[in-house]
Amino acid sequence: MAFVSSGYNPNKPMENRITDIGPRHFEEFYPPVIKNNKGKWLYHEILEPGVLVHVSETGDELYTVRVGGCRFMSVTHIREICEIADKYCGGYLRFTTRNNIEFLVDSKDKIEPLKKDLASRKFDGGSFKFPIGGTGAGVTNIVHTQGWIHCHTPATDASGPVKATMDVLFEDFQNMRLPAQLRVSLACCLNMCGAVHCSDIAILGYHRKPPMLDHEYLDKMCEIPLAIAACPTAAIKPSKVELAGAKVNSVAVNEERCMFCGNCYTMCPAMPLADDVGDGIVIMAGGKVSNRISAPKFSKVVVAFLPNEAPRWPSTTATIKKIVDAYSKGGNKYERLGEWAERIGWERFFEKCELEFTHHLIDDFRDPAYYTWRQTSQFKF
Repeated sequence: MAFVSSGYNPNKPMENRITDIGPRHFEEFYPPVIKNNKGKWLYHEILEPGVLVHVSETGDELYTVRVGGCRFMSVTHIREICEIADKYCGGYLRFTTRNNIEFLVDSKDKIEPLKKDLASRKFDGGSFKFPIGGTGAGVTNIVHTQGWIHCHTPATDASGPVKATMDVLFEDFQNMRLPAQLRVSLACCLNMCGAVHCSDIAILGYHRKPPMLDHEYLDKMCEIPLAIAACPTAAIKPSKVELAGAKVNSVAVNEERCMFCGNCYTMCPAMPLADDVGDGIVIMAGGKVSNRISAPKFSKVVVAFLPNEAPRWPSTTATIKKIVDAYSKGGNKYERLGEWAERIGWERFFEKCELEFTHHLIDDFRDPAYYTWRQTSQFKF
């Protein structure tokens, strides 16, 4: 009876419903020009780096100014973004999947004042708060994972290498000199929540040592069966260890089977994996999600290991810069980095990028399912 007396209609359960569970429907946040032209857009063009126009069959035009945004934003930074949107865009903006911010205006006259305002805003250190770019045949924002501060299994930081890498690639963020778009991603460990397996250039944090075992606290802090079950390669087994003259319950790790993923540490804090010498960075290249021209591709390891060199990661950034410059000089128009490498041959790719090839880079991954399932529009009969 409580539901009936409160006006609840079981035949229309969503009628007049007010709730804070989940986000509100996205259509509530459309700018009027998008709402009025949904399904009517004819084409779009990139007018200059960071500036796009979408044209509707009704004759309406939507202009977009794209700027780079950081993945971790302070409240004051977000308030400044909202202030800009209120001033120029009627309060409307959108975020891309790579953390770019797009300010949307319905008139070409509003672009230049908006661009001047964005370019004038800088951090105390002198860098742009809202750098314009990230469109077309250039580098867009680097997507990355949590890093040393925000995650418990990383082999490298996220924000540090990404900031350092973006500093050396910043000209290619603001220009479109490359053969095609270039996507850079970072994942802090092999769990790869950064989707580095399918990026043009990928920065992957890599552990090289198995977990350390704190036998004194392991049984007190951990559910041993959970730690064993968490291992994807069955490298952990229960064990009795003698400690201070007494036998305690613990685990043993088969180092030959360990893949250094850190899943055990997730279940058991007494099995830490991080190590200042064993942890570092792997560079991968050649992946893509797009079906255009060729089928989607997995990234391949091109540099087996680079040390963590905080705070600027010079070896990592120099390697990435060499790859980008070689691709810029050698790639054909519209050709993604992996397509360029396959056209010239991976052997020449290493020569052009001045990278050393070792036996550690030989790809022995085989999965016939990826060749038999219809996962791409690139059909071959």
